[in-house]
Amino acid sequence: MKKIKYITLILCLAASSSCKKAIDTKPLSVITSSSFFKTPDDVAGAVRGMYVDFRTTAANDVFWLGEGRSEVFTGGVAGTQGFDKFWNNTLTASQPNADNQVNFWKNLYAPINSANLLLKYVPNIVFPSADTKNSALAQAYTMRAFCYFVLVRAWGGVPIRTEPLEAYDASTINLPRSTVAEVFALIKSDLTKALALYPNITYEAGRNTWSKASADALKADVYLWTAKMLNGGQPDLTTALAAVNEAQTSDVGLLPVYSDVFSYTNKGNKEDMMVVRFQLNEGLNNYYQTMYISGYASLPAPTLAVIGVQGVGNQGVNTAQVSKLVRDQFTTDDQRRNGTFYEVYDNTNKYVTSIVTKGAGMVNAGTRYFYTDVVIYRYADLLLMKAEIKNALTQDPTTEMNLVRQRAYGTNFAAHTFVNGSQAANDDAILKERLLELATEGKRWWDLIRFNQAFNLVPSLASKSGNPGFLLWPIGVTIRGTEPLVTENDAWK
Repeated sequence: MKKIKYITLILCLAASSSCKKAIDTKPLSVITSSSFFKTPDDVAGAVRGMYVDFRTTAANDVFWLGEGRSEVFTGGVAGTQGFDKFWNNTLTASQPNADNQVNFWKNLYAPINSANLLLKYVPNIVFPSADTKNSALAQAYTMRAFCYFVLVRAWGGVPIRTEPLEAYDASTINLPRSTVAEVFALIKSDLTKALALYPNITYEAGRNTWSKASADALKADVYLWTAKMLNGGQPDLTTALAAVNEAQTSDVGLLPVYSDVFSYTNKGNKEDMMVVRFQLNEGLNNYYQTMYISGYASLPAPTLAVIGVQGVGNQGVNTAQVSKLVRDQFTTDDQRRNGTFYEVYDNTNKYVTSIVTKGAGMVNAGTRYFYTDVVIYRYADLLLMKAEIKNALTQDPTTEMNLVRQRAYGTNFAAHTFVNGSQAANDDAILKERLLELATEGKRWWDLIRFNQAFNLVPSLASKSGNPGFLLWPIGVTIRGTEPLVTENDAWK
């Protein structure tokens, strides 16, 4: 355990390399990364450390980057804590994040650096099982690919770092931005290597580590993006469809009850393909803590019964809620409505706010903790990706759309049956279905961009439609201050 603590310190120092002041000197510990990586047990600890780094960025950053600027949210009853910069699209280069938030960019490079350490040292370690060794390498390649996929969609071209940062060296730490094409070339290469290394298509218990199936889901996501956004066309769509088909051969399926997918007592269920685990006594609350309610007593008894234990302080404060624009798109016979949010009215039947039931977490000793797992990929998402891919290939997406709708509407499904139409009409239906199915899961912003609908469907973007560069995030003065060779995105200069 002592050795693991030392290496965690070293990895944290290396992961903070975006800020060169943090690593101006070599670590004082006698244990360096090269001396640590000697045994399979060392590798197992480093793999766990990589997921700890990932949990830090998944707790908030991946979500806000993937949904914050969409039409899904608006302010709650407890102020906004600066999150309104996202949904109002009033970010600037000097204020690219919400108030008191840490650096999204730097946080994503932390698991990348952890992956780079594994990719450097694991090949030289002797393992009793080749499968164990290959699985560690495969997970590292997949993690690096996913983090760069978030980075390149958010900011465009970013510095590519494929070697671990283990000590301060300006020539390796200070890098210019690579092109978007170069970043995607790395992502695709990493996925090819990862998928060749996974020993099988099974899931580890909990489904909170990368697997062959979830790497295939990521591959489908990547190639769908490049097909639509980088002129990848039919070849990339065909590759994406093959990846989905392979992922579907894994032990995965839709749960009959929508809310069971997110239940604290049902973690690692059959619909999960890759989640980030949040659990009592194992770390921090996640972004759902901004979407509940605290300190309300003057509410009808039935409403208080639904809300249950309220949040405490910033753990459960209602600073963000699902917007009326989005709430009104859910029909009352759609189980995803109650499974996603609950509208709160006071004793005079006046609307107060809405809470996100999907992320209600759990209650322990009278305190609510926001430990709902953060979903990276689940089966319904995969089905809707397949519908989108098939439609782009002029194939019929009816099967996938109706599988999702059957679960959503149950006995009322007949009134909501999807019928194949024109390619444009199908796209509209698929995009809306993704909203209803995946709201608050960090997908909407990427969907809006991929379907070319951000300026049409996000009210705060309506006046900015002449500047597509605005869809990228500002890099910001803080990042550029610690990354001197990185230039600002044109729309934010």
